[in-house]
Amino acid sequence: MKVILTETIKSLGIIGTEVDVKDGYARNYLLPQQKAVHATEPNRRRLEQEKAKFKLKMAKEKEVAEQMAKRLNGVSVQIPAKVSEENRLYGSVSEREIVDALSNLGIDLEKRMVLLPEPIKEVGTYTVPIRIYMDVEPEITVEVVPE
Repeated sequence: MKVILTETIKSLGIIGTEVDVKDGYARNYLLPQQKAVHATEPNRRRLEQEKAKFKLKMAKEKEVAEQMAKRLNGVSVQIPAKVSEENRLYGSVSEREIVDALSNLGIDLEKRMVLLPEPIKEVGTYTVPIRIYMDVEPEITVEVVPE
């Protein structure tokens, strides 16, 4: 089923693009939540009229994301964790702990924004990218220290 996105969805595309998705995904998720509309001729014409508004919205989102990236770039957080004699953690440090440490600094992020390839399992210093917007990814420094 062809639909036109009314908001940016990371796995599908940016706002205003026409994409082909499975019927069930469109019927059960995109259309009820008004994240997309059917790709009919009247909707295409209406979308062309609203394209300027979409571009303005995207520009504002990107501007806010770049300001957040400037604030995040170079931030360093320390996360204390219980360790064994070999400096291995008893548990691991995941996105949740990083988000909590950043919120203690007054920076509020969502867990899905932290691009941690796998949980941290050893003491040390790590560079972790944060995806704020499509192509805006500042890096922070996460230092895991013994508790």
